[in-house]
Amino acid sequence: MTARPAALTKAELARHALPPVVEADKDGHGRLLVVAGSRDTPGSAALTAIAALRAGCGKVNIATVESMAPHIALAVPEALVLGLAETREGAFARSAIRTVVGRAAQFDAVVVGPGMRESKLCSTLAAQLLDLNLDRLVLDAAMLYALPPHDDAARQAATPILLPHSREMAALLDCSPEQVDADPLAAGRKCAARYGALTLVKGPQSHVVTPAGRVWKYAGGGPGLGVSGSGDTLAGILGGLLAWGAEPLNALLWAVWLHGEAGAALSRKVGKVGFLARELSGEIPALLPS
Repeated sequence: MTARPAALTKAELARHALPPVVEADKDGHGRLLVVAGSRDTPGSAALTAIAALRAGCGKVNIATVESMAPHIALAVPEALVLGLAETREGAFARSAIRTVVGRAAQFDAVVVGPGMRESKLCSTLAAQLLDLNLDRLVLDAAMLYALPPHDDAARQAATPILLPHSREMAALLDCSPEQVDADPLAAGRKCAARYGALTLVKGPQSHVVTPAGRVWKYAGGGPGLGVSGSGDTLAGILGGLLAWGAEPLNALLWAVWLHGEAGAALSRKVGKVGFLARELSGEIPALLPS
């Protein structure tokens, strides 16, 4: 019999505690690598990095396309920004793979995909990152479209974390977005099993699914979260918690709740819609456990 989803509430989160906050330098609060952005969407890298810092991460490095690196460095002065070679279209060039893969294991957690352009490079990068067997690897956006050929590698790797919306989920499962929307929980279970991944099924009601089939449902947040950049912010919150030392499942549950509750807080202050994704991060520190 398939287990019913558990409600993702503050009481449930008490069973999935985050690490305690301790006195430490920036390295002691975790080091996160964010691989993100393109010439068209450089802001995704900034949104992800700022959210990670707001979630308690001590040190964020951003790997992005060379032309946008100075602008992102000004937008996120707290982060170290590495500009990598890019194509004429403004995506990462093939030579960027070696740099990213060579550095990834030096970090406590890695988030890859926000704002990246879809390309053949994403498939190669996915394969090589999975081969590293990183225990805190988050794949989002363009990286999800690149993952289907590597489902065997994903199952054999340390459990990756996937953050698909319905179109990305459809690509992961080789089905239509309408099929995903008709039964998002079934899609989440199938995805988690196929890729051996912790899977977040984004939507008006979000579901967290483990490869073993455990499920949590978060029904809060509100319609204002359906705004450009919201997913980048969620990825950053998750990356920050992972780098800080949270266990992957605990980090994902907390990230979903924090993201949703930040949206609810802004709904009360600003309105049900109309707040910006960049404003979500500012709500996070007050929502974190003391």
